[in-house]
Amino acid sequence: MTSQTNRYALITGASSGIGKATAIAFAQQGINVVLVSRNQAKLTDVAQQISTYGVEAKVCPLDLADVPAVKAAITAIAAEVGAIEILINNAGMGYTGALSEMPLADWQQVLNLNLTSVFQCTQALLPRMREHRRGTIINVVSIAGQQTFPDWGAYCVSKFGLMAFTKTLAAEERPHGIRVMALSPGAVNTPIWDTETVDADFDRSQMLTPEIVAQTIVYAALLPSQAVIEDLTLMPNAGTF
Repeated sequence: MTSQTNRYALITGASSGIGKATAIAFAQQGINVVLVSRNQAKLTDVAQQISTYGVEAKVCPLDLADVPAVKAAITAIAAEVGAIEILINNAGMGYTGALSEMPLADWQQVLNLNLTSVFQCTQALLPRMREHRRGTIINVVSIAGQQTFPDWGAYCVSKFGLMAFTKTLAAEERPHGIRVMALSPGAVNTPIWDTETVDADFDRSQMLTPEIVAQTIVYAALLPSQAVIEDLTLMPNAGTF
């Protein structure tokens, strides 16, 4: 384990899937983690797994879909923990359904969680990153932020928006010493496929694993400060989207 004394990474959606795997991967590198998700029980379980690596794992239950409350909550977490050098915006939801029939409330829910919560988390941590003139923000986008898929309209819109947000933020924050990266995985075998808002039947054995995506995130985050991977697409090597 590499010593990374007093370094903190905040990961959203840390209770399962890519977020959980990423939190564990950072802990294996000796980096303290702040675990954000709405499910406290699952976060506590992740924190217990991480405790074996000798780092701090702070559990922070928060419903990121409640966007008016997100910025204040993340700001309070940062004030308690101290400088958070790494932000992994990973939380999100899937949604399938034709745009012509999609209820407005569902549309807003997808955009709130997949896009607006990222905006709020980022705004909360930027002031201190700017103050210290360092920081790394990695937004987990999706291949759906680069191409569209029928019946995934709202999801694609949210991810195209997240890609635009990431690229604009990178240009704005580069002069402040802050690195901003977009990671766009193809299909990943996570619990998103089991949720009520997703109706899809794919061969999940051919998908990327959360651990592979997590390895990529940690590698990008721990590059020397002079280097940045601004936009990375990670696909399964088996013909799966």
